[in-house]
Amino acid sequence: MANKKKVKVTQIHSASGRKPDQRQTLIGLGLNRMYKSRVLEDTPAVRGMIDKVKHLVRSEPAE
Repeated sequence: MANKKKVKVTQIHSASGRKPDQRQTLIGLGLNRMYKSRVLEDTPAVRGMIDKVKHLVRSEPAE
Protein backbone atom coordinates (compact mmCIF):
# COMPACT_ATOMS: atom_id res chain seq x y z
CA MET A 1 0.00 0.00 0.00
CA ALA A 2 1.34 3.45 -0.92
CA ASN A 3 2.22 5.97 1.75
CA LYS A 4 -0.53 8.55 2.12
CA LYS A 5 0.47 12.14 2.77
CA LYS A 6 -0.55 13.51 6.14
CA VAL A 7 -1.09 17.03 7.40
CA LYS A 8 -0.96 18.22 11.01
CA VAL A 9 -3.61 20.81 11.88
CA THR A 10 -3.50 22.82 15.13
CA GLN A 11 -6.17 25.22 16.33
CA ILE A 12 -4.47 28.52 17.26
CA HIS A 13 -7.48 30.84 17.73
CA SER A 14 -10.77 30.46 19.55
CA ALA A 15 -13.99 29.60 17.73
CA SER A 16 -15.90 31.83 20.14
CA GLY A 17 -17.87 34.49 18.29
CA ARG A 18 -17.29 32.89 14.88
CA LYS A 19 -19.95 31.97 12.35
CA PRO A 20 -21.65 28.62 12.98
CA ASP A 21 -20.30 27.11 9.75
CA GLN A 22 -16.73 27.90 10.83
CA ARG A 23 -17.32 26.26 14.22
CA GLN A 24 -18.76 23.17 12.50
CA THR A 25 -15.74 23.04 10.18
CA LEU A 26 -13.40 22.98 13.19
CA ILE A 27 -15.45 20.15 14.69
CA GLY A 28 -15.27 18.33 11.35
CA LEU A 29 -11.49 18.60 11.50
CA GLY A 30 -11.58 17.15 15.02
CA LEU A 31 -10.64 20.42 16.71
CA ASN A 32 -12.71 21.82 19.57
CA ARG A 33 -10.30 23.68 21.82
CA MET A 34 -7.23 25.85 21.62
CA TYR A 35 -3.87 24.23 20.75
CA LYS A 36 -5.41 20.82 20.04
CA SER A 37 -3.73 19.09 17.08
CA ARG A 38 -4.85 16.37 14.71
CA VAL A 39 -2.98 14.47 12.01
CA LEU A 40 -5.24 13.94 9.00
CA GLU A 41 -4.90 12.53 5.49
CA ASP A 42 -4.01 15.24 3.00
CA THR A 43 -7.09 15.07 0.76
CA PRO A 44 -8.80 17.81 -1.26
CA ALA A 45 -11.74 17.74 1.18
CA VAL A 46 -9.48 18.27 4.20
CA ARG A 47 -7.56 20.99 2.35
CA GLY A 48 -10.85 22.78 1.61
CA MET A 49 -11.85 22.63 5.28
CA ILE A 50 -8.45 23.98 6.35
CA ASP A 51 -8.75 26.80 3.81
CA LYS A 52 -12.18 27.75 5.19
CA VAL A 53 -10.79 28.25 8.71
CA LYS A 54 -7.19 29.18 7.81
CA HIS A 55 -7.38 32.20 10.12
CA LEU A 56 -8.08 29.88 13.09
CA VAL A 57 -5.64 27.03 12.43
CA ARG A 58 -2.03 26.29 11.55
CA SER A 59 -1.26 23.45 9.16
CA GLU A 60 2.03 21.75 8.44
CA PRO A 61 3.16 18.47 6.87
CA ALA A 62 3.06 15.62 9.35
CA GLU A 63 6.22 13.62 9.93
